[in-house]
Amino acid sequence: MTALWIKICGMTTAAAVEAALAAGVDAIGFVFAASPRRVTVSQANELAAPARGKLRCIAVTRQPDPAVVATLLSDFMPDVLQTDHEDLAHLTLPDSLEVLPVLRAGSILPASLPPRAVFEGPTSGSGQVADWRQAADVAERTQVILAGGLSAANIRAAIKAVRPFGVDVSSGVEDAPGVKNAARISSFVAAARAAAAEIVR
Repeated sequence: MTALWIKICGMTTAAAVEAALAAGVDAIGFVFAASPRRVTVSQANELAAPARGKLRCIAVTRQPDPAVVATLLSDFMPDVLQTDHEDLAHLTLPDSLEVLPVLRAGSILPASLPPRAVFEGPTSGSGQVADWRQAADVAERTQVILAGGLSAANIRAAIKAVRPFGVDVSSGVEDAPGVKNAARISSFVAAARAAAAEIVR
């Protein structure tokens, strides 16, 4: 497999952003949906400032109001918008915007899959492990970013089972909901990269 793409989701502090940058991840997520990790546009802009141009800053939503999305795009200017696949039918987005749809385990998947998608459990940020067997099936058809209950302890097994394009972690690198731990971020990234390297060999 190619180099593993890694995202740390649910940024709420400058220290968490610094830890993600130090670990060399590909993307960080800012949650604008109901969650202990929810941030305002103003907070997200302040947190994202040192990361702009160094990694992808992703706005994470779920069932968003179109007016809220319009404000997000104009005031936060994310590199990517992440939202459930079903939400996209209700949104009018600029062609230039990169979109990352979320497919949820157990749900009816679209007949035509997007070129890249997050695959996770029913509730984002809950720590619930997604159905890896279903994720592996989807990963054979498109680029899957595996999310849902990942941690340094299970990432090797997850990557071996699913062989995803990338991984997305939130609660697995926290001390409490919304409270990221720099050491856990570092450990997760190291374990994920080591697991991906094993598959390459």
